[in-house]
Amino acid sequence: MNYDDIAWQVFLLTGPAENIQSVTHCMTRLRLVLRHKDEAMLTGLKKVSGVLGVHDAGEELQIIFGPGRVDRVTDAFTALLSRQSAVNTSDEADNEPDATESQPLKASTVPAATTTKMAAKSAKVGDGKALHEKIRAKNATPIKLLFKRIASIFIPLIPAFIACGLISGTLNVVGKADPAFTQTAVYQLLAIGGSTVFWGMNLFVGYNAAKEFGGTPILGGILGALLAHPGLASVNLTGEPLVPGRGGVISVLLVAALAAYLEKGLKRVIPEMFSLFLTPLFTFLIAGTIAICILQPLGGFLSDCIGTAATSAIGSGGAVTGFILGGTFLPMVMLGIHQTLTPIHAELLARYGVTILLPVLAMAGAGQVGASFAVYCRTKNRFLKKTIASALPVGIMGVGEPLIYGVTLPLGKPFIGACIGGACGGAVQAQFMVGAATLGISGLPLAAATDQILIYLLGLVTAYIGGFIATWLIGFDDPPEEK
Repeated sequence: MNYDDIAWQVFLLTGPAENIQSVTHCMTRLRLVLRHKDEAMLTGLKKVSGVLGVHDAGEELQIIFGPGRVDRVTDAFTALLSRQSAVNTSDEADNEPDATESQPLKASTVPAATTTKMAAKSAKVGDGKALHEKIRAKNATPIKLLFKRIASIFIPLIPAFIACGLISGTLNVVGKADPAFTQTAVYQLLAIGGSTVFWGMNLFVGYNAAKEFGGTPILGGILGALLAHPGLASVNLTGEPLVPGRGGVISVLLVAALAAYLEKGLKRVIPEMFSLFLTPLFTFLIAGTIAICILQPLGGFLSDCIGTAATSAIGSGGAVTGFILGGTFLPMVMLGIHQTLTPIHAELLARYGVTILLPVLAMAGAGQVGASFAVYCRTKNRFLKKTIASALPVGIMGVGEPLIYGVTLPLGKPFIGACIGGACGGAVQAQFMVGAATLGISGLPLAAATDQILIYLLGLVTAYIGGFIATWLIGFDDPPEEK
């Protein structure tokens, strides 16, 4: 694909540069915060080559490209935006009415109609700014902001979990097939590599959390390291030795947030000439003391509750619990609540080496695949068939957004069928308590990171079939062909 061309098409629809407030991306989506957006923009973005779907999340516009592609498009888009912003700044400084020679792309490549369109959109920016600010204020609730922060802390860690989790899952299978291999140096080195993310997780979470809460990232990192330091085991404060790593990521999140707010307060009271030395010192000492004496025990209690609740719910509830969780995960995704589950997955991984929640919840995406295939078989709309045919392969690989926003959700009833399929698959995973040694992936690729590959695949097929049958029986209103 020509990623520069894709980025340019996205910019033509979302620009000009002053309309774009921020650009970020996650594993699958280009995330833009815009001053103004409208239905015409969303419709146009869906037609851009390479775009798998578009989701208007209120303050944020999410353009779905899928793994790998989103990184390259974001790089090209960011570079284009930087060039355009530099040109605008230069134009304002020079106060030149005609600066076509300074455009980042050749003027001949920009049709006159496109130039007129961008000028009209630029005028809309000012008119839509007040409305956009109202929308932002409406969506900036404390709960939604908390969810967004949690996602920002853990999303950068997902590639590490994927790499280490796939290594651990593969070794688990190989070790069972050939026990003698577990005694070799190669196996032992790979096993160390598979567990590496857990040795550094406190540092990464502390660093990202402090950054997200407005503190100095490295202070959050060293506080996370403090809570996991093996030397704590030799310290006795209350008659019992301290436990390194107690509370896991929960304790780290608490201390990083505390340190960030503490640092801000210290900067306001410490004289400027001493701030460079005293602010980080006092932040570390005060936050570290509170962490060891209060936050780590509190985090340990919360961590125990999370671990016990998750394992007990699935262990005692079995298929019923899995049916409920698998069936309700898609609505949770639509509401953004699923982001709060990421630290729970991370905590379960740190405590048990696997998370038994992920295989259950991953079945929601499999239900989407089955439901979408049912739509493909019944629809007479050629455009819809083409959309499903292009989205099904990535859906099978665990990227479900194109099927959600391009097929099942717009049609309505197939979304319900997908939830039913996810519930059926979730029941299978929970009944056999299948665990996954990673997070951030689902669908077929997740099989390699599970501790019961055949059972996981059985649940996956069950979700496919359940989603297909439910959607076929429920039916849907076939959209007419566009003229």
